[in-house]
Amino acid sequence: MANSILAKFSSIRLLPSVTYLQCKRTTTSKHWNPKFKKLRKEKYFKIDLPDFNEDPSKIPEEKVRQKMKERGVLPPRPWMERPFYISATGGVFEAYVPPEGDGKASLVSTARAKQAVQLLEKKSKSMMAIRKIKSFEEDFDTKEFGNIAKDIYIKAHECLTTRDNRALRTFVTEKAYQEFLHNTHGKTIRWKFLESLEPPRIVHARFTDVISKENIFGQVTVRFHSRQQLAVYSRFGRLVHGSEILAKDVLEYVVFEKHLSNLYGTWRVHDKIVPEWAPPRDPSRLTTRRPDPSDDEDATADVTATPPTSVKPELANQ
Repeated sequence: MANSILAKFSSIRLLPSVTYLQCKRTTTSKHWNPKFKKLRKEKYFKIDLPDFNEDPSKIPEEKVRQKMKERGVLPPRPWMERPFYISATGGVFEAYVPPEGDGKASLVSTARAKQAVQLLEKKSKSMMAIRKIKSFEEDFDTKEFGNIAKDIYIKAHECLTTRDNRALRTFVTEKAYQEFLHNTHGKTIRWKFLESLEPPRIVHARFTDVISKENIFGQVTVRFHSRQQLAVYSRFGRLVHGSEILAKDVLEYVVFEKHLSNLYGTWRVHDKIVPEWAPPRDPSRLTTRRPDPSDDEDATADVTATPPTSVKPELANQ
């Protein structure tokens, strides 16, 4: 009996071993790695979607107010506020009136005497404006500002000649930027500041507030009497205005502006005052492209190719 049992077990031991694999099926939706379970939970959150089929015009005001309180939404305002920044004014306030005959040898004139009296009356306003500017800018000095304005003036024109529009914005205001670049497309400008015949000086100063009393702008008019060279060439390389050899004496009244309320505001060229008694400017010489000879030949060929018009016999007899 024992031998028969041992024989059976020995036969089983000698049989080859077979492994049966069965797929494990589960209905769970859990992630296999629970390490970041909390973070995965915070990644999604439930939102109460509004009922899009509901007509908002038929909802009572109390219910609308209740829903807005639940969502933490503030009630709408009857107006819309849009933030905007004003870095420069749109013009010159209380512009300076240059005296007639300024910069010339003869200064005797009845109009010049009247303007001199008016300048004495407006001098008090300029002193008050300078005092206001000093309250914002402690280092402001009327004697040294002429040289500072001269450097700004030269750098602005150098940026114009080199077509450095990005740097030009730091020396001129938004109003003067368009006037500087007007009618300069396709032209070559050669400009030089040779010397100052008279030291630049402040002749006018004003300040004003925009929108609010705290938003203050200051404007200072500086008189320049200098010698300069200017030559403008067209896109074809022809001289349109001025000369690179001849120098001219230039008398200018340039307005500089600064946003005084701005901590990082700087003085920039804002406008130029042209007096009424100033002589008119010389017109620029216009240049055009010379037509090609082939165009002329084509035009003459078209004229010769047209057949002659027939004349009625009764008109020919007349």
